Amino acid sequence: MTILIFVLVALAVCALLVLVHRWLWIRLVRDTTAPGRLPRRIGTALTIALPLLSVAALTTGRAGAPFWLQQTVAWPGYLWLAVLLYLTLTMLVAEPIRALLLRRLAHRDPSGAEVDAPRPVEVPTAGASSAATVTAEQPTTAEQSATEEQSGTGGGLTRRRFVARTVGGAAAAVAVGTVGAGTHGVLRGPRVKRVQVPLAKLPRAAHGFRIAVVSDVHLGPVLGRAHTQRIVDTVNRTQPDLIAIVGDLVDGSVPDLGHAAEPLRRLAARHGSYFVTGNHEYFSGAQQWIDHVRELGLTPLENARRELAHFDLAGVNDIQGEREGKGPDFGAALGDRDRARAAVLLAHQPVVIHDAVRHGVDLQLSGHTHGGQLWPGNYLAELANPTVAGLERYGDTQLYVSRGAGAWGPPVRVGAPSDITVVELASIQA
Repeated sequence: MTILIFVLVALAVCALLVLVHRWLWIRLVRDTTAPGRLPRRIGTALTIALPLLSVAALTTGRAGAPFWLQQTVAWPGYLWLAVLLYLTLTMLVAEPIRALLLRRLAHRDPSGAEVDAPRPVEVPTAGASSAATVTAEQPTTAEQSATEEQSGTGGGLTRRRFVARTVGGAAAAVAVGTVGAGTHGVLRGPRVKRVQVPLAKLPRAAHGFRIAVVSDVHLGPVLGRAHTQRIVDTVNRTQPDLIAIVGDLVDGSVPDLGHAAEPLRRLAARHGSYFVTGNHEYFSGAQQWIDHVRELGLTPLENARRELAHFDLAGVNDIQGEREGKGPDFGAALGDRDRARAAVLLAHQPVVIHDAVRHGVDLQLSGHTHGGQLWPGNYLAELANPTVAGLERYGDTQLYVSRGAGAWGPPVRVGAPSDITVVELASIQA
């Protein structure tokens, strides 16, 4: 039954994509180019090739394709998904404008072209002198253009085609500009965000303790070693007391991405660097990454707890691990601790906050949502997560959700800039 539902959903998504691409082809290719000309052929070829590249980008990793092939299709395939989103949105906004302009043209002439007055032509008549003539109407150039436009054979720039090019070009410029700016934001690297969180149980001696929270790096065929190095450099400049990587570090295997993760070895914090799994680690082989980050100097917290000098630091596996019998175990991580001490929990997904509340956690640090990553994705993220980004309180437990330091799929962020958050713990006794 589950497989059947998956197949039906997949077919529905594919049908929607076909319809959207068909509509965009009509508006941006057919309406803006002349039949049989090179621009139309190129536009038609791209309308077919780009969605195929997007499907390849989404499936080659799961299918076990060679990593070089994943890298080859990832950039154009994923970027087209982002352009497709904003091109569709801008074209939907532009559609009423296009209709209004065409209606004004049609109001001038039913054919959609502005027609000049008929021009008389002198035609000699039989039995009359050469000077005798009758008047006949000869079609104007505008009428010919309108006829050609209706038959689809005209190669010139008709008024309808001019409107289509103007509206389509403006929509395309907005979409490409939006994606370009969003891509620059990701490749530039995450910015540092600072948040102070007061904890009632935190002793005065721990006031000002700083935790650098890094989530959702998503190393893969698009973001590689250079991106990791930017993150490491940014984290180390904050001089944190502790570093917490809260899942979705990678999208791939250790053989493919071990080199990209190597800069993590240079993370520096007085009380060490810690790691918990995210859902994407289980798509890639979680155990191999748990072993590898340990080799890089990070401490994995697999449903485990460390008693630091002034508070407890705990971590739970991601929910995705339940499919392998290695899901979150709050009892193992928090069950026998001294509740008089403050507790900070690392958990990839915000949805486990209610378990954290039941186990007396003071602060949960999470990621997973990307803050929506691509507007209006934040509205969808709100449907599945209690908090999409930022700090909120649930009973006696506070939840902080980072937008993440990378991006999944398209290396693009719109309305949800990437961040590395320095959480400063504050004692109310200070």
